[in-house]
Amino acid sequence: MASLARLRTGIARARTIPFARTLQTAADSTTLQDDASHSEPFAVKLHEESFRSSKTDTPSLDLTVTKDSLLKIYREMAVIRRMEQAADALYKQKLIRGFCHLAIGQEAVSVGMANSLTPDDNIISSYRTHPFAVLRGASIVGLLGELLGRQCGISKGKGGSMHVFTESFQGGHGIVGAQVPLGAGLAFAAKYMEKPVATYAMYGDGASNQGQVFESYNMAKLWNLPCVFVCENNKYGMGTSAERSSSNTQYYTRGDLIPGIQCNGMDVLAVMKAVQHTKDWVVNGNGPILLEFVTYRYGGHSMSDPGTTYRSRDEVQRMRSTHDPIRGLQRYIEEWGLASEEEMKKIDKQAKADVDAAVEEAKASPLPEEDKLWTDIYVKGTEPSFMRGREREEVSVNDSCSCCVVH
Repeated sequence: MASLARLRTGIARARTIPFARTLQTAADSTTLQDDASHSEPFAVKLHEESFRSSKTDTPSLDLTVTKDSLLKIYREMAVIRRMEQAADALYKQKLIRGFCHLAIGQEAVSVGMANSLTPDDNIISSYRTHPFAVLRGASIVGLLGELLGRQCGISKGKGGSMHVFTESFQGGHGIVGAQVPLGAGLAFAAKYMEKPVATYAMYGDGASNQGQVFESYNMAKLWNLPCVFVCENNKYGMGTSAERSSSNTQYYTRGDLIPGIQCNGMDVLAVMKAVQHTKDWVVNGNGPILLEFVTYRYGGHSMSDPGTTYRSRDEVQRMRSTHDPIRGLQRYIEEWGLASEEEMKKIDKQAKADVDAAVEEAKASPLPEEDKLWTDIYVKGTEPSFMRGREREEVSVNDSCSCCVVH
């Protein structure tokens, strides 16, 4: 048995493929092309290694931005970071129970995507999705209230961290990889109804080996669906590095006949350019495309994972100090003369104040009433005339079944 174990170890080492860290993942490598304007759009150029591609061209490195848009993006990233940090503290106080997966360190992905798409475009993801819910229509109070299991929550406190939805965010799904075929279905609906929208079906590197992911690739390519399959590669699954779970860690190359783009997921400007590029690709009838964001999570997989048993503390600290997406954007704004350090501190201070106020409001909201256990299951107006699994005297739900998933 010992010999077999050594053989297996040798095979595993022989098959190791260099991880996707050769891609430029600095958060501040974009350069100014023209003088930065306080009132007009101006041009910037992304680092030449911001993208890699498979079976297609890489996106252009040229991007046009404005002062107002950059400040808006910075505010959103600061608020999202503060919100997730508040969730971390509430969990440690045992006010949030159950599963809770935070996206601290990955803010460039959610904010960059939200600022490159319209409310009509679809985003569907797994369970590290608190930022998407807020960026796509929910309030901070509603999101935190849901984590706390309170009536003010966006699912009335009955869905929890892994089940958050808005009218322009299709979830929030707890089964690993199960949202990907649902995303293909959303793309099919858009094509069937001839809507010029893109669907972004997101999953992590840990879910990338699920069979239903590859089944969705096949169907999307077969039917030429306007679907962008997004692998949010934060380099570690649930306690396992990508190299230990995937024979091919270049996730953007795994679509067989489907082309792919790999993007620096730590630079919000690179994220925006990649999203613009892939949306244009799918809405112009070119079929599906893969998009891999190489990013990094500072915390563990979930709140029950310390995140330091399978990687070193030095690695985490190095990423925090040299690749932080928020500090990278801050450097752009300050070095390009768009705002001073003091002005940026004011934005940070206001983000903290807003989140602190939202925490207190959410905590003050009552818990769901026991007699409302069977309500809020369906979106209001879509309830069936009866529901399976209930007591005989509760079968009729015409008067009691309603949902306020979005408010």
